[in-house]
This record gives sequence, C-alpha cells and structure tokens, in this order.
Amino acid sequence: MASAWLPFADAASAELPLSRLVRLSLFQVSAGMAAALLNGTLNRVLIVELKVSSGLVAALIAIPLLVAPLRALIGHRSDHHRSVLGWRRVPYLWFGTLLQFGGLALMPFALLILSSSEGRMVGLGASAFAFLLTGSGLHIAQTAGLALVADLAPDDKRPRAVALLYVMLLVGTMVSALLIGAALTDFSATRLVQVIQGAALSALLLNIVATWKQESRRSRAEMAEQPPAPPFAQVWAQLMAEDSSRRLLVSVGVGTAAFTMQDVLLEPYGGEILGLSVGATTSLTALWALGALTGFALAGARLARGSEPHRLAGFGCVAGLSAFLLVIFAAPALNPLLLMLGAAMIGFGGGLFMVGTLVAAMTLARNSPSGLALGAWGAVQASAAGAAILLGGLLRDAIAASATAGELGQTLAWRATGYGAVYMTEIILLLVTIAVLGPLVRADITTDPAPRFGLAHFPS
Repeated sequence: MASAWLPFADAASAELPLSRLVRLSLFQVSAGMAAALLNGTLNRVLIVELKVSSGLVAALIAIPLLVAPLRALIGHRSDHHRSVLGWRRVPYLWFGTLLQFGGLALMPFALLILSSSEGRMVGLGASAFAFLLTGSGLHIAQTAGLALVADLAPDDKRPRAVALLYVMLLVGTMVSALLIGAALTDFSATRLVQVIQGAALSALLLNIVATWKQESRRSRAEMAEQPPAPPFAQVWAQLMAEDSSRRLLVSVGVGTAAFTMQDVLLEPYGGEILGLSVGATTSLTALWALGALTGFALAGARLARGSEPHRLAGFGCVAGLSAFLLVIFAAPALNPLLLMLGAAMIGFGGGLFMVGTLVAAMTLARNSPSGLALGAWGAVQASAAGAAILLGGLLRDAIAASATAGELGQTLAWRATGYGAVYMTEIILLLVTIAVLGPLVRADITTDPAPRFGLAHFPS
C-alpha cells in the first residue's frame, strides 16, 4: 500500500522512520492495557465477583494518582541521568516497566486475599502495594517514553508523532479491554491470576520491543563532559518563571478536569435517565473513543500543516462546549441520539485539546529540558483527571440527593439534576480554559502581518 494512504505515514522522517516510530509507540499500548485493567476490568471484578465494597475499590484505583505529581521530578532526573551504558531515557523506561510488571504479577493474589474474610487487612495492604507499584511504573515509563520521542522526532514531524502516540494509547486501551473482558467471561480465581499475570508479561515484552535500540548510547567522554544536574527546585523555578509555562499548565489542569469530570457518569446517565440498555450505554464509550481517534488524527494533520497548538487546543474546548450542551439537553428531550452525538464530540474535543497542549509542552522543551516540561504536563494532567473524577461523583451524589428531596424546587426534583450540575460545571471550566489559553495564542500570532479572526480574539 502506498505510503500516501497509510495513516500517520507523514510522521516519519529520515531520523525516525515509520517502522521505528510505531515500534517505539508500543510503550503506549502497554500503558493503555494497564489503564484498561486498573480503571475498567478490575473495577467490575472487585465489586461484582469478589464482593469488595465500591468505596474500597475507588480508594485502590486512586492510589496510582499519588505518584502522578512526581512525573515532573522523574522527567528532570531523566534529562540529566548518567547511565553506565550511556543512556538517559531507557533506564527509566526499563525500571518503570519492571515496577509495572511486579505490581501486576502480585496483584491477583493480593485481590483474592482481599476478597476473603480472614485475611482482609493483609489483602488490603498487599493490594495497595500492588496498585502503587503498577501506577508508579506506568507514570515513570510513560514520562520517559514521551521524552524519548521528543528527543528523537524532528520539530516538523513531532505533532504527527504525538498524535500517533495517543492513537496507540487509545488502541491499546480498547483492544485490551475487549480481550481481557472476553478472557474473564467465565470467571474463576485461576482465570483471574492467568489474565492479570498475562498482562504483566505482555507489558514487559511490549516495552522491551519498544525500547530496543531506540536511544543512542553516549561515550564515557561525552558523559564526563556533561555538567552536573542542577537542583530540581532551581530548574522548576526557572520553568515557572515564564508566564507562558504557568498559563499552559493551568490550562492543562482546568481543561483536563473539564473533559474528565464526567468519565464515570456518562454511562450511568444514559442508563438511569434515558433508560438505555447495557449494550447501548457501552456504545457511548465506543463513540467517545471514535471521536477521540478523529480528534487525534485531525490534530496531527493540522499541526503538521503549521497550525498553532494553543489555538487547536482552544478549538477542542469549543467542541467540548457544544458536546456538553447536547448531553444536558438529551435528558429533557428524552433523546438518546443527542447523548450519543455528545459523547462522540466529547472525545473529539478532548483529543484536540490533549494533542494541542502536549505539543505545546514539547515546544517548551526548546527553552527547558524536555523531560521536565513533559513531566510537568503529565503530572498536572493525571492529577487533574483523578481529582475531577472524584469531585464529579461527589457533586452528582450531593446535588441529586438535594434535588430528589425537594430542596431545589419541584422543577428540579429528579435525578438528572445531579448529572446536569456536573455537565454545567464542565462547561464553566471549559470557558475558563479558553480564557487562560487566549493570551498564549495571541502571543504567537503577533508577528502575522494579517492575522485572521479566531479564538484569541474572543473576549476573555
């Protein structure tokens, strides 16, 4: 097949051919597999089959988020790492992979002990340790992998490479969810051990293949000439001294919260309010994934043609505004089609926003070390997503309880009010994100002799 018809073929370059780039992106497939396992499959298995309380399950799933703020430090350390073998990124990728492997290998036994009445406390401690290992490995490997791509990809090909990485992450999540779900259809303790340890081995093999001969080794003389690593606090202060850096990270945090606050609410909204079947609500996730894939592909194509990344992220927020309005109006209209269209647009807008802000973070690497900039992006993004999901669930429950009790008036006395409050909050957060992003876009187009009317010119 001609390369002109292959998706993301133009992401390749002489320095980073397409086959090498696709192989390197396999670390995103293993990350997607771990995410599908932690946030999807195990959630259901623990609550339904193993009879563990939902609050305890939520606490276990939140444990990996404790490591997310350390991604900036991990990126900084990988920028200045002195390996005996002459590498900077690969050691962090490798040890992150080992942590992920160890956590998944331990996890099924810990969960089985947790589900028993005799060893509940031992199982709880072992499960928390397994989730912490897996989450730590996931964050370390992903941070080092993104920094390695930033090192290898030329500036003009980097946007398409970033889009390809996110497509591989989404593909890994979707395919792994289907395979793991099918493997656990006939549930048993033995099958649970087989599936989770199979995922551990798969992650190990995928990351070995991904990193094989990707990073060039430096000689001892080159490492000797490398200046000592500056203190993290000093480098972080330099990064935060720039207004553009602060604005970008604030917009990443607020925008990520806006797009992810409803992650665990969309399917219950369709089932509880619109009466959709389990199969129909599952299709909402598929539509979201399809929209995200479309957003990733469009973002990569537009950025490769020279589009400004902050502007593209802002357009993703505009798409999100329309998406959440469609979701809100689906309830009073009792129209599932509006909800499905809204789910697809949420994925599309989120795809544009994520790729645009990540490319903007890579642009910061021109003035700051790439590992630090990408680590800061990952730390803010992961922490904001976790906090937003938790707050979204709490807000839905609190508002719905007040509404059904008649405290908000007869008109709002139904369960949809709680969901609507979350979606309205997300709309407000998206408007705040657009306001924060505006000056960044305006700063980058001041040299244009005839700037076109666009997002930056909206009042903020």
